[in-house]
Amino acid sequence: MPPVSRRGLLSGGIAAGAALSIPTATAAAATTTPISGKIRPADARYQDLVQRGTNRRFVAKPEYARVIRSADDAVRAVQEAVRANKRIAVRGGGHCFEDFVDHGEVEVLLDMSQYDEVTFDERYNAFSIGAGATLETVYKALFYGWGVTVPGGGCLGVGVGGHFSGGGYGPLSRKYGSVVDHLYGVEVVIVDAHGRARAVVATRDNQYQDLWWAHTGGGGGNFGLIIRYLMRSAGARGSDPARLLPKAPASLLSSILVYDWKTVTEAGYVRMLRNWFDFFERHNTADSPYATLYSPLILTPFNAGNFLLSTQIDASVPNAAGLLKAYNAAIMAGVTDPAPQMIDVPEGPFLHLTMQRSIAEDIAPTRSKFKAAYLRKGYTDEQLTMIHRNLSDPKSVVAPGSSVLLIPYGGKVNTVPANATATVQRDVVAKMVLTASWDDPAQDDAQIGWARKFYSDLYAATGGVPVPNETNAGSYINYPDVDLADPEYNRSGVPWSALYYQGNYPRLQQVKATFDPRNVFRHKLSIEPA
Repeated sequence: MPPVSRRGLLSGGIAAGAALSIPTATAAAATTTPISGKIRPADARYQDLVQRGTNRRFVAKPEYARVIRSADDAVRAVQEAVRANKRIAVRGGGHCFEDFVDHGEVEVLLDMSQYDEVTFDERYNAFSIGAGATLETVYKALFYGWGVTVPGGGCLGVGVGGHFSGGGYGPLSRKYGSVVDHLYGVEVVIVDAHGRARAVVATRDNQYQDLWWAHTGGGGGNFGLIIRYLMRSAGARGSDPARLLPKAPASLLSSILVYDWKTVTEAGYVRMLRNWFDFFERHNTADSPYATLYSPLILTPFNAGNFLLSTQIDASVPNAAGLLKAYNAAIMAGVTDPAPQMIDVPEGPFLHLTMQRSIAEDIAPTRSKFKAAYLRKGYTDEQLTMIHRNLSDPKSVVAPGSSVLLIPYGGKVNTVPANATATVQRDVVAKMVLTASWDDPAQDDAQIGWARKFYSDLYAATGGVPVPNETNAGSYINYPDVDLADPEYNRSGVPWSALYYQGNYPRLQQVKATFDPRNVFRHKLSIEPA
């Protein structure tokens, strides 16, 4: 089975050793190699670069783009733009859900896609990962080179530039925590109050510790241009690279439950969702035998034909096959609807199955709107019924590529104090991602309107947004939603910054004021200087 595309997944289609850079700082003047050229609209490369974003609602039209190939390139490109008073945006993998990169005011686009080397940096005793690398590149390099991995996401084409800095997570996070729990350092181009660009390496134990902390969940495009990450698990000791990041599983067991919408009742749907939440609330500790179990529910609408539950577990866990069987039974317990189709996937090697089960890039990206939330516990039956009624209506305007994705979270993530990293949500059980996905620009208003109403109805009791309380824990900055800053859609009185960052926001503002005092790096949901 080849990797599943984002569109294929959302429509239910699954059913069928050198150091890289400078250890302290690089000044813009201390360079010898020529900077990469300006790529303007007449250049054949321009359209490819400006259309790399995966949300076709937004396409950049900068004066020029530059492809960054070195730390020196990055410093000089930023310095040049600052001196000319040009608005900068930085692109990594191209998966920003809003127009933070593809915005009409952006004049200079700095593309990091070619700065993607993965090596081991002996000077920092850490893995060095270029900010232009995609998760697929990282997974293969770490596993084939050293047998290790990071608990990153399941979309192969996502770039680490934003994914890591926003508090990335994935199938192994319940066992190993967030990606940022393994972030030792970050090399970043910053601009001081005098407009001078330079690169600094901020680590968890040097003089730039606050800047490191801000990159453990503060999100991309806020503090500077990220050149590379230095990865070493917190508490890891020794100089053997194979012991400095999580050991990858040898093999995985997996299964898929495929539900036919025509055989699903409202009562059965609500009971199945309740079973899912109850299971992960019961098994939400890092030492649970189910800590390596990852089982997102992909709830597509009626016009997609089916929806599914895709599950994997580390095959080396004692009684892994029994645990997987017991889990699937727990999901179906008390449901009197016809049983879903069960697809047992044979045990297979870790990286092979990770690639197979991951979300590959769509050849033709779609138009989309995303909304998200963290959950401390499961939704009420009233909310689950609302989800069913919104997705089961055969007359709904919702496009078949849209979905509600419920993702198990927590476990090891919850063992880290909320202020130890900028990723504040450390007492959660799941994430929810609402996606509207369509092709026709004429459908923009209808599809965005559907997503907004769905989200507003789901959180009607808290002003239309997931205000932190016993059930909700705000939202996730890597799934940005500018509606949270709009009082028309956020009627809670709680600012967007509190939904994303809660009590960590004041410290992020201080870091912003210190390291980006001119607010060079900004977008619609960027950190506001203190």
